[in-house]
Amino acid sequence: MISVKNLTKKYGNITALDNVSFSVEKGEVVGFLGPNGAGKSTAMNIITGYLSSTSGNVKIDGFDILEEPTDAKKRIGYLPEVPPLYPDMTVDEYLDFIYELKAAKQKKKAHFNEICELTKITAVRGRLIKNLSKGYRQRVGIAQALVGNPPVLILDEPTVGLDPKQIIEMRTLIKKLGENHTVILSSHILSEVQAVCGRIIVLNNGRLVADNKAQELGQSLNGGNSIVLRALGDDKRIQALLNSVKSVKHFSKSESFSDGAQEYLVNLSSSENAREEIFFAFASKKVPIIEMKTAEYSLEDIFMSLVNKDK
Repeated sequence: MISVKNLTKKYGNITALDNVSFSVEKGEVVGFLGPNGAGKSTAMNIITGYLSSTSGNVKIDGFDILEEPTDAKKRIGYLPEVPPLYPDMTVDEYLDFIYELKAAKQKKKAHFNEICELTKITAVRGRLIKNLSKGYRQRVGIAQALVGNPPVLILDEPTVGLDPKQIIEMRTLIKKLGENHTVILSSHILSEVQAVCGRIIVLNNGRLVADNKAQELGQSLNGGNSIVLRALGDDKRIQALLNSVKSVKHFSKSESFSDGAQEYLVNLSSSENAREEIFFAFASKKVPIIEMKTAEYSLEDIFMSLVNKDK
């Protein structure tokens, strides 16, 4: 549905995007991440046709965004970080304006009813946009992106400025939109991306540094062979046991507990029997293992690891 190939954007001697390539298939919800200045907004502006690229190309459903802009843009619904709202219009007046601007073909009344029900703005359709709360204005912004029923939605920071209740509501809405649309979501709230997106693309310094599922990115931090081990006993004795196991590459102390348990992050070799070796080593010395599980990494851990590694 979205194809980005060798995308490069330069401003004089500054390279905002450096040979970025990725594709997004129909029905995917993809998180677009990166620190400030990474090139996210530049990439999204090129994908939506607001900017031209220095080189490379973007195709939306097979249509080149620069060579066939009308056909390509008809397939895109875009919510910028600041929704393009007209505060002195009512919600209905604004949606009618967007409908005419997009030259939409759907039956207007039924189409608006469907959009407003989906975005839960039916109750405020007759109100002036300037009198709406931040949450409702964000919803109206998504509603305008849905006018014409485009198959691709580009959402730039859709939860910025919302309170916790509104963020949860927006998360639910984006999941719902993902059932019938291809979605690219840019956000600085990493927990929101992790909750909504099935796949994550990370940019840093204008280059693509990761493109995978969050779980698989987490496994890659330590080769997918890290475990959390919690055992009951003396710290020095537990460390000596870990040092005696050949499949343990290295470990670090995480926490001590009031019940006398110690917790470690343990990095293992690729041995299939690594966990068994640890179990029998501890059992032979009668040191109880309370818990042994695969280490899980938050998206924050993954993001910082990727960015620091890239630096």
